[in-house]
Amino acid sequence: MSFIDLLRHLRHRTWSRWPIMALLVLSFGGCGGLPKDVDRPVSTALDTAGEPTELATMVQQLRQKAGARHASGFSLLSGPQEAYGSRLALVQSAQKTLDLQYYAIHADASSAHLLRSVVGAARRGVRVRILLDDFHSTGRNALVMRMAFEPNIEMRMFNPVAGPRASFLGRMWGAVSDFSRVQQRMHNKLFLADNMMGVTGGRNLGDAYFGKAEAENFVDLDVLAVGPIVADMSRSFDSYWNNPRAYPVQSLVSREELDRLRAQVRSSGEKAGAEAGSPGSTTPADSPSASSPQWDTQPMDLRTVDFIWAPAAMLVDEPTKIPLEGDEPPPSAAIRAGTTPGAHPEASDTPQAPPAPAAPVSSGDTVVDGLLTLMDRTRRELLIISPYFVPGDDMKRAFARARQRGVRVRLLTNSLASNDAPIAHVGYARHREDLLAMGVELYELRSEQAGLRSAFGSSGASAAGASRSMLHSKVMVVDGRMVVVGSMNLDLRSQLHNTEIALLIRSRALAAEAAQQIDTAMREGAWHLQRSADGDLVWRAPQGSGLEDTHTDPDSSLALRLLLKLLGPLAPDHLL
Repeated sequence: MSFIDLLRHLRHRTWSRWPIMALLVLSFGGCGGLPKDVDRPVSTALDTAGEPTELATMVQQLRQKAGARHASGFSLLSGPQEAYGSRLALVQSAQKTLDLQYYAIHADASSAHLLRSVVGAARRGVRVRILLDDFHSTGRNALVMRMAFEPNIEMRMFNPVAGPRASFLGRMWGAVSDFSRVQQRMHNKLFLADNMMGVTGGRNLGDAYFGKAEAENFVDLDVLAVGPIVADMSRSFDSYWNNPRAYPVQSLVSREELDRLRAQVRSSGEKAGAEAGSPGSTTPADSPSASSPQWDTQPMDLRTVDFIWAPAAMLVDEPTKIPLEGDEPPPSAAIRAGTTPGAHPEASDTPQAPPAPAAPVSSGDTVVDGLLTLMDRTRRELLIISPYFVPGDDMKRAFARARQRGVRVRLLTNSLASNDAPIAHVGYARHREDLLAMGVELYELRSEQAGLRSAFGSSGASAAGASRSMLHSKVMVVDGRMVVVGSMNLDLRSQLHNTEIALLIRSRALAAEAAQQIDTAMREGAWHLQRSADGDLVWRAPQGSGLEDTHTDPDSSLALRLLLKLLGPLAPDHLL
């Protein structure tokens, strides 16, 4: 288990609930091994070329209306409402297939409504495949696995941890007994409809990712993609779905066990959101509380989206980056799936024929390694958002080389106060002075603010007052002409342990849109970290905030700062 995941869980637990969790662990028995000889029927993305779907027809019409020469289109989803509405629209518009791949799906109100829509699509004949990383499928979140028992829905868990699912305590025991497995997670995020439209980016599925949590919400970014690039995304999904690391839910847990877990969750007083994955329930799991933000479940009108048509490429780590038991990671851990021509930032704008569909081709790098290569080709300016930023030596060397070439490098990350896992801040903090010395400009998100208009939209402040905003977007803008949006952080965890995915889109218009929003976030929503005249660190207050500059981590307590100073030496960068 990573230090980040451990701190996240402990943050939301109280000691009074540990006896209940212990009982749940006992009721589900001890930690067992994973099943052997599991039946995994192979399935792949459906080819809809012979019988175009409504989405395929829509994409063709939108492209013709725009007079676009490129076949794939993209739209940045600015804020949680667009992110949620786009997914609802994809579910409601799908006629043949829905493929969902996520690191985490939380059993709460927003997921409940969305998953009930997915069940509705399955009941009208849409084939649904859900691939979920196993780590967070504990306690009430395990109830999402009930989706696997709905007709026309298949669900698989990637790299599962053996042992009971009833509580965090049980998952901790599994983590202790199989530490290396728990360290390596599938962090990819995909939401694909009819092999023609899809969403990818940083968001998991849950209230805090869609501005619906009452007190704490993530500032995140997605991109809606249409056209041939989605076929590349589908091939990526297939490579994970058909991998032996993906276990059908039925091989891990029975419906009866999940029913018992649901009864236990209910008796422990969990909120109605625990009914996510139970579409037949009459519990109003998608009803907001009186203090939550206005609930809007309207799907996006996809026909009105202003797509930017551009060449693009997709980078995705191979599933084999997470080794099977007894295996070693392969020398090549990333695939570049069917790149659209001209995606390289130095490529010509001359139209080219689209590539023939093909299996993914090995590129010899992880996704993060590929981004480091892209940094080495940057000529003028590099804008980065990375919520968990723990640079390894090769990453610091890439920044140093960029600065030596005269490249301006600006980076926005979480402050100590906005970081949902404060221990992760340690890995960043110990590199701050080196980065500043080489000329990297550092900005840290201001946490406590109502209705933050930060990077790519509001975090979804509560109607009752200020919302704690936590940065979760993963974005790069290169030389004002390329945008990278994905699931990866610039840290050793994304580079060495987790699998990741990223879209590289070469478009000056999209780059300008992203850069403008990042500039605003840095100027108005973030602390600018600098050195004072006497050499000390100083956090310059955001413009217009009315706040004073400070010489310690803003909005953080002395006790927390001292605790992290004590824990810091025990937390190596590669585990953060």
